Amino acid sequence: MQYRSLGQLQVSVVGLGCNNFGMRLDIEGTKRVVDAAIDAGINYFDTAESYGNGLSEEYLGKAIKGRRDQVIVASKWGHTASLEEGERGGDPARIRARLDASLARLGTDYIDHYQLHRPDPDTPAAETLGCLSELRAEGKIREIGCTHFSEAELLDSQAAATSQGLAMYPSVQNYYSLLTRDPETDGVFDVCEELGIGFVPYFPLESGLLTGKYRLGQERPEGARLTNWGERADSFIDDDKLVIVEELVQWAEARDHSLLDLALSWHTSHPLVTSVIAGATKPEQIEANVAASTWALTTQDRAEVDALTAG
Repeated sequence: MQYRSLGQLQVSVVGLGCNNFGMRLDIEGTKRVVDAAIDAGINYFDTAESYGNGLSEEYLGKAIKGRRDQVIVASKWGHTASLEEGERGGDPARIRARLDASLARLGTDYIDHYQLHRPDPDTPAAETLGCLSELRAEGKIREIGCTHFSEAELLDSQAAATSQGLAMYPSVQNYYSLLTRDPETDGVFDVCEELGIGFVPYFPLESGLLTGKYRLGQERPEGARLTNWGERADSFIDDDKLVIVEELVQWAEARDHSLLDLALSWHTSHPLVTSVIAGATKPEQIEANVAASTWALTTQDRAEVDALTAG
C-alpha cells in the first residue's frame, strides 16, 4: 500500500468509502469489510453524518473499537440534505453541534479529517475556517477538508485563510472518474496544483458502472446498485456510456487487466489524487481495489485512455 500526505496526515492511496454501512450492510457486514481493509493496509475511512442517518458513523466506530490508533477517520458535516430549514453548515455553532454528535456516534474523542460536505454560501469562509482552527487547537479534529467546492469557492476560502492567518483546507473531495472529468476543465485541478490541495475523488467507479458488471446489450445484474436505483440510475448509465465502457474493457484486457483495475489506477496514477475512496460490501472487493492500485499507468497509457473516453 502506498501512503500520501493529506495535510499532516498520511493516508492510504486506496481508501474505503463507508456509505454502505448502515444501508446495504449491517454491523456484522461492516466489521468484515473494515477488518479486510485494515488487513490490506487501508487506513483512510470516509464516512459522514448523513450516511445511513448516522448509522455509518456508529457502525464504523464499533468496527474500529480497540484499534482507533490504526485508522484515519474522515467524516463530513453540513450536507444540504441533512440541514434543518434555516441552518447553515458553515455556522460555527452548527459545526460544534454536529461534530459532538458525530464523535458520540463514532465513540471517539477526535476525528482525523473533518470535512464540510457542501459549500455554505451564506456564512463567510473566515468564520467557518476560524471555528475549525479552534477545534483543531482543542484536539477534537486533526485536519480539515471540503467537498463539492468550485474553483471560485476554493479561491475564496484561500483568500479568507490568508487574510485571517488561518489554515486552508488541505483537501477537496469532488466527483471524478474516467467518465466524469469536470475537475480537469472547471478549474478545480488548476487550483489544487497551484495551492497544493490534495484531491479526493468520490464516485470513482461511477456507482459500479466502471466495475465491468454492466455491459452493452445485457440486462442489468439483479440486485446491483444501478439496477435497484431504477430511474435514478439514468444519470450514470446509458448506451452511450456503455459503448465507452466496452472500449475501456477491451483496452484493459489487452494489457491483462480488468476495467476495475483501470478505473482505480486512473486515480492512483494521478499526481493530484491523495486517496481514492471506493465503497465495498464484501472483503473480496477490498482485495480487488487494493490490487488495482498497483497498476501504474504511464503518460502514454493515460493519453490512449483519454482518446477512448473522448469518443
